[in-house]
Amino acid sequence: MIETNSEIHVEAARIQQEIKDYLGTRTSDLVFEYALADGKVKLDLITVNPRHKQAFLFHSETGIDKLDALRKMLNYVQNYKEKENSYTIQWVAKGDKELHTSYFKAGNIMDALQKLYYGRDMNTITVFSVVLNPIS
Repeated sequence: MIETNSEIHVEAARIQQEIKDYLGTRTSDLVFEYALADGKVKLDLITVNPRHKQAFLFHSETGIDKLDALRKMLNYVQNYKEKENSYTIQWVAKGDKELHTSYFKAGNIMDALQKLYYGRDMNTITVFSVVLNPIS
């Protein structure tokens, strides 16, 4: 049983590293954002694209505490490929001329778009296409 703040931080760091290792991303490409919502901890896992420096929502989980949310996120990361569809979204940021292509795993098109627009005004990105990728 984990009891002290130090033990909680060590366990949280271990689980976060396991998530990063499982996804195969650089440490700087993932952000773990925690917030309190209705007495629970909400964890948003955010990816940052190293090429165009845009941040997108990878997935959200809610738990009774930070460790619970992290454990749920790890479970999601280990299983999401079998449970969600793959989408390709082509978009341009306001004031930019370059067309970007981003890939999202989501339950449906609306969820994929919500991940794209996470944390930003919808008017800052123009979407040109959303494609459900074939199942491989």
